[in-house]
Amino acid sequence: MIQSQILTVAQMQAAEQAIFDAGTSVEDLMEIAAGGAAQWVRRIAAGRGVTVLCGPGNNGGDGYVIARRLRESGNSVQIVAPMAPATDAAKAARKAWGGAVATSGGGITGEVFVDCLFGSGLSRPLSAEHALVLRDLAERHLIRVAVDLPSGVDSDSGRLLNDGLPIYNVTLALGAWKFAHWMLPARAMMGTKRLVQIGVEAVKGAAFLANCPKLFAPPADAHKYTRGLCAIVGGDMPGAAMLSAQAAMRAGAGYVKLIRHETVGAPAGLVVDPSPLKVAGTDKRITAMLIGPGLARHDGSVKTLETAFSQNHRLVLDADALVLLRPHMVEDGANILATPHDGELETLCRNFSVIAEGRMARAIALSKVTGMVICAKGPDTVIAAPDGRIAISPPASSWLSVAGTGDVLAGIAVSRMASGSDPFEAACEAVWLHGEAARQSGAMFTAEELANSVSSAYRACL
Repeated sequence: MIQSQILTVAQMQAAEQAIFDAGTSVEDLMEIAAGGAAQWVRRIAAGRGVTVLCGPGNNGGDGYVIARRLRESGNSVQIVAPMAPATDAAKAARKAWGGAVATSGGGITGEVFVDCLFGSGLSRPLSAEHALVLRDLAERHLIRVAVDLPSGVDSDSGRLLNDGLPIYNVTLALGAWKFAHWMLPARAMMGTKRLVQIGVEAVKGAAFLANCPKLFAPPADAHKYTRGLCAIVGGDMPGAAMLSAQAAMRAGAGYVKLIRHETVGAPAGLVVDPSPLKVAGTDKRITAMLIGPGLARHDGSVKTLETAFSQNHRLVLDADALVLLRPHMVEDGANILATPHDGELETLCRNFSVIAEGRMARAIALSKVTGMVICAKGPDTVIAAPDGRIAISPPASSWLSVAGTGDVLAGIAVSRMASGSDPFEAACEAVWLHGEAARQSGAMFTAEELANSVSSAYRACL
């Protein structure tokens, strides 16, 4: 879990302070962090010349240490520092470097550029002077490496503080991942990301990256009901619920039932119950229920949604159910997972009087207000639980940007809940399985092909 934790600036500062309190000096920690980064830069450079851009703070201090370590390994190194060091550790690092330092990047060219101008503590835009030297040096080098974070990025949100920032080939995160490493738009400019360990311990309440879950084969005495029965409520548009059902059948549940008055072309393994929900939903063996895909938005759909709530099942709410949801329906959100895209998330925030900006802030606030787990899906999906747990999804295939893939995600999620995972765990598992199914599907897949790939994605977790 330590390797997957994602820290805010404040959490990272507290984690570093804990290291200092244990007896490690700032200078010694800088040697550890920058030394680890230097090993990566040395491999990337492969004997080529390196230019290091150093700022005034400890991120700049890291740059001086990296330069010294590279020089000791035989690399040709030059340093550009528009400002003198401002911290004791950075001053000591520059003194230990002992070599020439250019104050301007004018005319300096090379093969590998290392950005140590500013790190995760930056919260304001770069000055025009600093932005210019950063862009010019980056443009005049073939390979670009950012240490901790690219300069000009807000660590806690992934927001770009300046226009025209460089695109990097590699970003070396120091000590722990930051939100900007996994949130757009910053994530898209970082290239390959690597974590440099510096001794940061697990931080209570830290967010984490939703990595491959550990799933299991059914026990020897399992049968379809012990593996979980998930019900999917159909609506006016049967295709969406069918996609959810096809995914659910491959994501762990032993029994998948589609509740709809008629469905033509249902796969042989899918049970279709034509009874009305007020009857079919009373089956006590149901361990989780999905409602929303293809539901439609009319008075009859509202009544169907209210019926689903009245039956006290663990619920996954998606698509039209999210648009129709009102505060009076959610008396207790403890067993509810909502999976909105950005438009649905905005609607939910409006209907529940939640004011927040950005996908992550909205998901966190909405979860606290409603008691539901919110899986705010998108290219950088955020999963938030009312108890404060937060997970970020790793990047997934952009080929997921096709109609129906959200229905597949909802089907995976309800299957995981039916199998026994709590709503937050189910969301994390579903997001990873969804991304892995997309990876295995290659390019130009349909939502149905994605659903069929869930089985092989599941096998990757065994």
